[in-house]
Amino acid sequence: MTIKTEKTNGTDERADAAQTVEPVEESDETRDRELDGELDDELDDADEPDEAGDVPAVAAGDGIGAGAAAVVSVGLGLAALTGTWVGKVSSERETLVGQIKAQGGTAAQQINEIYADAWHATALVNGVFALLALIVAVLVLVRPQRPAWVRAVAVAGAVLGAIGVFLSTGMYFDLFLSLPTAP
Repeated sequence: MTIKTEKTNGTDERADAAQTVEPVEESDETRDRELDGELDDELDDADEPDEAGDVPAVAAGDGIGAGAAAVVSVGLGLAALTGTWVGKVSSERETLVGQIKAQGGTAAQQINEIYADAWHATALVNGVFALLALIVAVLVLVRPQRPAWVRAVAVAGAVLGAIGVFLSTGMYFDLFLSLPTAP
């Protein structure tokens, strides 16, 4: 409710205003504008720390999940390039199986069973990690409206994943280094 006062002789006479108060009905539009103004003020204040210095909680749509996925893709890409515990264990297993199979075989069979299978197992595991890094990074990049830092980290994850896939493929198919041959 708004109070309307009358002015006499260009001056505001509050004593007379008390006697001539007329209620004026507010329109829905006026109330909406007032509420919008209050909400805008509250939203502007939400980004600032309160009196106690507490930082407000992050809104749900701020890209936290996408940022985490981008960082995970970088971690997977690095793991693919440097090797993982899983790759080491699978390599050791293949070496042991190769030693068992190669007993009494020719030199070429021993090289193939002991070294080649372990080499290929490591390449396969690293390739899987690289492929996962690449997939996660691409999924983050195809999502619209991500913060710039999320996109930058996802690009880094995609690059690491692509390099890892390339190196693992070359390692698996012996493109970079060939296995030693028996005399």
